[in-house]
Amino acid sequence: MGEGAGSVADRLRRGMGRGVLSFPLTSFHGDGSLDLDGFRAHAEDQIGAGPGALFPACGTGEFFSLDEDEYRQVVTAAVEVVGGRVPVVAGTGYGWAQAARFARIAEDAGADALLVLPHYLVAAPEDGLVRQVEQIAARTSLPLIAYQRGQVAFSADGLRRIAGIPGVIGLKDGHSDLDRLQRLTLAAPEGFLFFNGASTAEIQARAYATVGVPAYSSAVHAFAPEIAGAFHTALRDGDGGTLEKLLRDFYVPFVELRDRVPGYAVSLVKAAARVRGLPVGPVRAPLVDPSAADLADLTALLATGLDLVGAAL
Repeated sequence: MGEGAGSVADRLRRGMGRGVLSFPLTSFHGDGSLDLDGFRAHAEDQIGAGPGALFPACGTGEFFSLDEDEYRQVVTAAVEVVGGRVPVVAGTGYGWAQAARFARIAEDAGADALLVLPHYLVAAPEDGLVRQVEQIAARTSLPLIAYQRGQVAFSADGLRRIAGIPGVIGLKDGHSDLDRLQRLTLAAPEGFLFFNGASTAEIQARAYATVGVPAYSSAVHAFAPEIAGAFHTALRDGDGGTLEKLLRDFYVPFVELRDRVPGYAVSLVKAAARVRGLPVGPVRAPLVDPSAADLADLTALLATGLDLVGAAL
């Protein structure tokens, strides 16, 4: 890696202050095989919209369905497309031994950092959660951002412990427990990065900002950067009227549609990207693409959202 953890953290901090964090979709052909050209086109489209960083092969990018060779191709393509314009943070996960294998691939591909996705299946005590991060950090020179969600949740003491691991630079939060999150931000060392990683993070963006976590990832950015950008600008500028209109007329209905079927947090995003002509293809099992009725509702809602920001479907 060409940069130290501190330098990468500084670049991420600047990016997080400038725009949303993009989690691009991984493109597949109709038969389920990897469509690398489609991914490159999608990644370029994402970068052109001005995000703060690009996070390929993470949850929205169906990390859990990629084999190691596909992962290598996706991360390599992301690094090439980005060309140093923003940091590239690749996903890694499962048990620490497998996570370390993905970490080595990402490092060889030129990624700037890693997002450590929640481990597979088992619940574990905090000592084990900390040890998991330690084991991964010991096996890569890339900086790490831990992701607490599902069975992974850190106390203030646990946060201090992972923040003290060399190379760990931040935390992505998906629990939306603002009491706990406030305790974590107060326990963290100066300069430690936090960002809102809740599903459809815009819904809670104002609440997260009140506890000192204004940065967030945006799944909507993957299919409608115009909507995501308008929301981010309104949040930055304190434009409550625009925020509430976007929340009421687009984001809340989108969440209600998302909650109809497990896995729609990814499937709907990919379907909306296809509606807009983006070459992302279907989801892989165990996810399922939206039903015809849900797709019709999604298309109508997307048109509404784009009308709100003066963009075309």
